[in-house]
Amino acid sequence: QSQLVESGGGLVQPGGSLRLSCVASGFIFENYAIGWFRQAPGKEREGLSCIDSSGRSTNYRTSVKGRFTISRDSAKVTVYLQMNSLKPEDTAVYWCAASQKGKWYPCDYWDFEVWGQGTLVTVSS
Repeated sequence: QSQLVESGGGLVQPGGSLRLSCVASGFIFENYAIGWFRQAPGKEREGLSCIDSSGRSTNYRTSVKGRFTISRDSAKVTVYLQMNSLKPEDTAVYWCAASQKGKWYPCDYWDFEVWGQGTLVTVSS
């Protein structure tokens, strides 16, 4: 059974940092592109960053470019999202997802088949 498990969410002050982790199981990790997505209350789900199966190509949403960094570790079957300079508008539920089609670009949520349970990130003072 294909599964993704996120961790690392929580409450952080504006300007702070968090690192989200996404551990995969039940599928061949190296064959899948992985993406991070989020949804804030009353808003649509949006793609933040995606990485291809090799880890050599990445894509970022404009609003997080320069603040967020995606990476993957095949040995640990884990994808990370390092989030710096967090803002209140980054408050949302964050998910990682996997795409067997390898659709790391343009990082649209409908191209991803396997989803984690989500983790809440709250940026507030």
